[in-house]
Amino acid sequence: MGKDRQPFIGIFGRRNNGKSTLINRLAGQEIAIVSDIPGTTTDPVKKSFEITGFGPVVLVDTAGTDDIGELGAKRISRALQAIDRIDLAILITTNNLLGEPEEKLISEFRKRDVPFLVIHNKEDLVPANQNIEKEYVNRGSSGFFKLEPALSTEPIIDAIRQTIPESAYTTPTLLGDLITPGDIILLITPIDIEAPAGRMILPQVQTIRDVLDNDAICIVLKETEAEPFLKKTGIKPALVVTDSQVFAKADKITPKNIRLTSFSILLARLKGDFSQYMKGTPKIDELKDNDRVLILESCTHHVACDDIGREKIPNWLKTHTRKQLYFDVIAGLDNIKRPITDYALIIQCGGCMITRKQLHNRLKPAIDAGIPVTNYGMAIAWVHGIYSRAIAPFQRKPK
Repeated sequence: MGKDRQPFIGIFGRRNNGKSTLINRLAGQEIAIVSDIPGTTTDPVKKSFEITGFGPVVLVDTAGTDDIGELGAKRISRALQAIDRIDLAILITTNNLLGEPEEKLISEFRKRDVPFLVIHNKEDLVPANQNIEKEYVNRGSSGFFKLEPALSTEPIIDAIRQTIPESAYTTPTLLGDLITPGDIILLITPIDIEAPAGRMILPQVQTIRDVLDNDAICIVLKETEAEPFLKKTGIKPALVVTDSQVFAKADKITPKNIRLTSFSILLARLKGDFSQYMKGTPKIDELKDNDRVLILESCTHHVACDDIGREKIPNWLKTHTRKQLYFDVIAGLDNIKRPITDYALIIQCGGCMITRKQLHNRLKPAIDAGIPVTNYGMAIAWVHGIYSRAIAPFQRKPK
């Protein structure tokens, strides 16, 4: 697999430790504001640059984790939230400090399986003592570096190259293990009120590209044209992929000897914890009156009157279960306001607008608490009675 996305590297530490200065030194240009005034960096700021011999990365400059006051607490919260999005962390310290701010960051890195490097900055002012490196290594650091203005950052660049996990810059295939060169793949893509004007949604575009990358043939039709096309041409696709909203109709018009799934389920397998989705989806039938369900949308968008996450899925669930259910919807990566244990079920969208790491970290508190999780497409397939068919393509032995 080649490098097909940019890894995110978060820069963390106390105020005025030199986080923005390091970003400028790594990039070889002034791309971050530097000031002697503590707290210059507020919300996390993303900066892109190219690592020679590796490729593009995104540096995330965060606020100091020793900030003070009510506004400072919000800045610290934003800095900690950034850990959900990164693939590698760099913790900058000075003056041989390893206190509560550093311990908190390291705990969050380890909780999310984020590898981290430690830089003891301003080495010319206060050199690192003999024990501080050992203390950080004992806490899981993948490398410890001493830095001052006269020293090169090349060893740090080398460590970044070696420490970034391969999963940070490669994306597994959507369909590669399900299809073979020359297969015909039929995509059913409704053009309705939720379809963006003049273009297709990202999962549809990704699927088209993946079909082409695997040397197969892609046919794209609206749901109104799919049945006449199949009857008129006699073509038997190797796989039909449909939008979840017309799952039931696609099931009726697609012959039972043709594999069928949805864009959302493809994304669920690509980005989500598919095994947990498989365990969690049947729990829909165990919902009880007055249970609360959390729906997680990974993007923000204008809400239509027939919105899939806010209207259709809640209505389908209530009709299927015949229970009085309550729903909360969280858009983007906003904080979940209620305790996660208030929910009997979590339903996650496909996650096309966030990374796999972000999605996994989003669901981890629920999974750790034993709360069932599922996905838009899988939940829709379940309530329409076509779940077994929809997941069947992924239960076959890979080609």
